[in-house]
Amino acid sequence: MFPPLSTKKAHLYCTQVIKKIEDGSIQLLDIAKPSEERPAGQGVMIGVLVCREAVLLCLSGRRYWLAGDLSGFEYLEPIISEQELEKALKKNDKAIHELTEQIAICAEPDKKASLKKKRTELTDESLKNVFSLYTFYDFSGNKITLNQIIEKHGGVLPQTGTGDCCAPNLFSYAFKNHYHVQSLCEVYFGRDTETRKNGHEYPPCDERCRYILPYILGLEILYRDDDFAVINKQPGLLSVPGRGEDKQDCAESRFKQLFSACDVCCELEQPAVHRLDMETSGILILAFNKETHSYFNKEFREGRVSKKYIALLDGVLEKSDGLSSPKHGEQSGLIEIKARLDVDNRPHQIYDEENGKLGVTKWTKLCGQTYTNPDNKTKRVTRVLFEPETGRTHQLRIASAFKQGFNLPIIGDSLYGTKTPGQRLYLHASEITFIHPKSARKITFFCTPDF
Repeated sequence: MFPPLSTKKAHLYCTQVIKKIEDGSIQLLDIAKPSEERPAGQGVMIGVLVCREAVLLCLSGRRYWLAGDLSGFEYLEPIISEQELEKALKKNDKAIHELTEQIAICAEPDKKASLKKKRTELTDESLKNVFSLYTFYDFSGNKITLNQIIEKHGGVLPQTGTGDCCAPNLFSYAFKNHYHVQSLCEVYFGRDTETRKNGHEYPPCDERCRYILPYILGLEILYRDDDFAVINKQPGLLSVPGRGEDKQDCAESRFKQLFSACDVCCELEQPAVHRLDMETSGILILAFNKETHSYFNKEFREGRVSKKYIALLDGVLEKSDGLSSPKHGEQSGLIEIKARLDVDNRPHQIYDEENGKLGVTKWTKLCGQTYTNPDNKTKRVTRVLFEPETGRTHQLRIASAFKQGFNLPIIGDSLYGTKTPGQRLYLHASEITFIHPKSARKITFFCTPDF
């Protein structure tokens, strides 16, 4: 993961803790039961989150504990204890070990496969027992359980140890107490490994933290510097506030809240430099200051920013009968459609050759694939790459669904196609290229869709 906050202030505190451990004024206690699976002498991540109200300190995992001179810090316990973990694992622990022994000596392929399947079922059950213990607090101060996050991932279980890293614990505690976060840093302390060096700082991990942190922070931050941030906006979240109290939660409001007290804070009422439809996921840029916002406005206006989107079309492209559908096996092409707002049916757009604004879109077929509906019915669909050359409202959805385009809507399009309960719009802003406002270097960000 990219570090969600500046690490500068927090790194100084991490260094201070390490020096105190080395001079003995803070003791690093190994409280784990010795075993072959958990040998002594392993390292630990030391995490610090500097807030306006306090400096928070914690360690990764449950093996180590700090004691001694912790003045100046609010020291956080692990989210779940070693005793809670052992209790959750106890039910299936013996059976799993017995199955492992049977698998090791079994010579019959079918029986061995059956034993492995049973072990996997028991292991998943144990993991679910453990994950059910984790509760976090999100950016708004509301509780969110790991089970709820697992549901948002379509039921795909995270890795063992998810929830035990420093960052989720630190942010959760800060948000629970309505602290204003400023700086986060995690430093490794211990014996060097292939992936960790003593005294080096590391961002929240991809393996576990990426699974849960976006739901705690409210945003998935792909990149951040002193001028702007790039996020992966989730589907169903507005880019900017809408009309009405129920439409104030959006990418902009979450961004402003998260960076309200940081060294590099958001100075703007409207930091988003472009927009994505609420139902569209993917790359969104937000500026920290007026100069950067103005720079991006000009770059977008003068066409120097290029974007790419991935979409799943609701059917087989070659069988579509739109005026822009491939007629002779073409794998790419151009769609040009004039459309305008349907004033009697907002926010729908309608085709209007005379008064509509021209939307120009390059398309490339990527592949055909099988898609499973929320009701578990499968069908053949088409994955395409869209490259809009203009920036019209609903341009890509129109290019897909209108007769002048493919006459084949994007899956889950509630405006121009069909959306079934539990289904999202399968449209994702996957790539953006622009000139960095300070370095003047061309930079490209990629964001793979989750479909």
